[in-house]
Amino acid sequence: MIVLATGTSGFLGRTVVVELIAAGHEVRTLQRRPSGVAGARDILGSVTDAATVAEAVAGADAVVHLAAKVSLAGDKREFRAVNVDGTRTLLDAAAHAGVTRFVHVSSPSVAHAGSALSGAGADPADPVNARGEYARTKAEAELIALARDEAAMRVVAIRPHLVWGPGDPQLTERIVARARRGTLPLLNGGTALIDATYVDNAASGIVAALHRADAVGGRAYVLTNGEPRPVGDLMAGICRAAGVPAPRFSVPAAVARAAGAAIEKLWEVRPGADEPPMTRFLAEQLSTAHWFDQTEIRRDLQWDPAVTLDEGLERLARHYAHTRA
Repeated sequence: MIVLATGTSGFLGRTVVVELIAAGHEVRTLQRRPSGVAGARDILGSVTDAATVAEAVAGADAVVHLAAKVSLAGDKREFRAVNVDGTRTLLDAAAHAGVTRFVHVSSPSVAHAGSALSGAGADPADPVNARGEYARTKAEAELIALARDEAAMRVVAIRPHLVWGPGDPQLTERIVARARRGTLPLLNGGTALIDATYVDNAASGIVAALHRADAVGGRAYVLTNGEPRPVGDLMAGICRAAGVPAPRFSVPAAVARAAGAAIEKLWEVRPGADEPPMTRFLAEQLSTAHWFDQTEIRRDLQWDPAVTLDEGLERLARHYAHTRA
């Protein structure tokens, strides 16, 4: 198949392109910077530009849509322009171009209203109760995408949860950087049970969804490693791999949520250069259970993750050892 993949200059997007090429597909990419993947044809631009999107999707058989504005804070208009309007523009162009399969890469946060999730499934996206502009706009985008599922173009939504691995500039590097500075707290002792997704597993699951779109169109799935552990243990494993001290001090979750609310208000007036150190959403993520039943996705996509959590941590340790060398 000829596959257009958007948002592939990012960590997960590049890995998806490598997986698509390895599966024998001809891959085009659409993003604002080169993807850096040999064998892919890059088209530079934004999903907010209808003309560029039409050019990129012309003649394609399938689309894997990863492009998004991902942040804990920022201008509401930017979130909407990219996550909602950009998704709608891409869907319109894909339908016009005769695309038959569309994988919308979403997030578990689209169905999270702040409570613990223990063995949960992929509940319907809920823009009203989702926490933060990223989650709200991604929820709206997912609903728009799934509403376009029909016989002519099958649409499936995949929600990878906490993607990490070597070279990850977001979750992994932020944990390591804050641990190195001694500013990474555990909330409520780091006991909340969570699951994460090694990047290779996220990519292979997304490609499996593309291959199975005819059978699973109209569905949303949460994708994880299926190995829930206490959040403190996961962060300690990442820190050990990077050779930095694991977090040792604990903060009550209620205090972190209050601090997050105050920081959010400050960021609206005077945003910092990096992500805010705490938000209400982040406090909830670090202090409540987040793990998901993987029975349906593995059965329906005929897929299993190939890299265990411990093997992923070993790969991460080798990555940091090589970087230091």
